[in-house]
Amino acid sequence: MDSGHKHNRRAKVTAEAIIEITDEAALIKAAIADMENAEFAVDGEGEGYRAKIEADPVAAVGWLADAHGLLLDVPGAQIIRAEDKTVEVDEVGLEVSGGPDFAALFPICRCGRDSCDTCAGYQLTPRTAAVLWTVAQILADQGYDDVIEHGDQPAVDDNSWALFDRYPRITWQQDAVWRRQAARAYDDLTEDLEAGRPPRPTCPAEEMALHLILEDAPTAVDDGWAGLEETLPHLPEHPDDCDWDLAGDVLFQDNDILGLFEIEMDGIEDPDGDHNRAIGMGDYRPQAWFRTFLNMHPRDGRRPFRR
Repeated sequence: MDSGHKHNRRAKVTAEAIIEITDEAALIKAAIADMENAEFAVDGEGEGYRAKIEADPVAAVGWLADAHGLLLDVPGAQIIRAEDKTVEVDEVGLEVSGGPDFAALFPICRCGRDSCDTCAGYQLTPRTAAVLWTVAQILADQGYDDVIEHGDQPAVDDNSWALFDRYPRITWQQDAVWRRQAARAYDDLTEDLEAGRPPRPTCPAEEMALHLILEDAPTAVDDGWAGLEETLPHLPEHPDDCDWDLAGDVLFQDNDILGLFEIEMDGIEDPDGDHNRAIGMGDYRPQAWFRTFLNMHPRDGRRPFRR
């Protein structure tokens, strides 16, 4: 007598299609109209998708592509899981390298006039921006990976963590919600670069993110992280390229947050502490890391998490 559970047979279908975009405006309009009828599990998630679709017709194709539509409504079979990925390809079908046009976003001024604010000071060059953008995305992914892998577990210095064991020890007891917000700080800086803005931190979490980005940037260039060895030669050169020390001097308001790594400065994060008040540091306790600095504009509180 067969008392075992009967397993239904399954089939895997792999499909590929190349779609030519003949009218970007019409395509984006159709994708947004479809998106407005969708339901989202997280508040603000729809705004994130809409922004991507409005900026990129390839994203619009990705929204409208329906992997579940491979099999029409037929008796005896159903799709239980489907995934799809949409990328841009060239005329012969080869994948086009993604990423913003940093040469256009951060044009180099070469006028040489002493009165020119751009030439006379530091320029965030296309190559520097490309490296910052690349490293920020990698570190963000590491942060989200830590959330998935470790959840609310305290961070420990045992090489099992991808990112958050590099943070000051006062943050090691924070939960998954805190870490997910910290990972989004890298995405916020990335979005600054994608908009052609210097990634100036608006809160302590973004300060820490940018410090780690700048710390990893030289290695990223030397080792060609995420295809940088192919990307950088296609961008214009400038003497300010990859000057990480100068970039830090320009992008940070101060380096007070680095004091959190110093054992002899324990307690400096407390705004009521004597040392903190002496240097005018402000509140750097973990619960305050996502509060906007008084002299900066706040991020959109409705922005979604990428992961």
